[in-house]
Amino acid sequence: MITRLGSLLLLVYVLGFVLFAFTLGKPAKATVAATDAAVVLTGGPGRIEHAVDVLKTRKAQRLLVAGVDPRVTKPDLARRIPGSKSWLACCVDLGSESVDTRSNAEEAKRWLDNRHFHSFRLITSDWHMRRARYEFEKVLGGKYDVVTDAVRTEPSLITLFGEYNKYLLRRLAVWADI
Repeated sequence: MITRLGSLLLLVYVLGFVLFAFTLGKPAKATVAATDAAVVLTGGPGRIEHAVDVLKTRKAQRLLVAGVDPRVTKPDLARRIPGSKSWLACCVDLGSESVDTRSNAEEAKRWLDNRHFHSFRLITSDWHMRRARYEFEKVLGGKYDVVTDAVRTEPSLITLFGEYNKYLLRRLAVWADI
């Protein structure tokens, strides 16, 4: 009996991982309406560059870069992202209060509330989008219209496996009220 239950749980876990791996976050469709703001989570290649492009194409009015190392400045980013200097100066806020996905959501909530925004575009890597969206939903409680806009990557099996486990553990922690 215990062996069968263990086998069933393992099967559900493996099938869940396969489903997770084949249903990664997708970029926002070009036809999606512009939002008041965009929030990009640091930690992966192409995220900030994509967020600046969102500003340049006027798909959002203002951008929060959440989870920035406190030593990073706008001139640092301007050197790294050609053609972004004027956009960084006018329309970007660097948030350095957060250290993980949950605190990214908390930092973004304070920023969105202070600016009285109603909608935002959530930008992160495709493999990170499911957990990021979950954390933002928990913190924001449906107060804002959210457009998910994943940056396409080619994650390794190890990256996917790690993210799947983080997502499952977070869901279990919320369920268990830990």
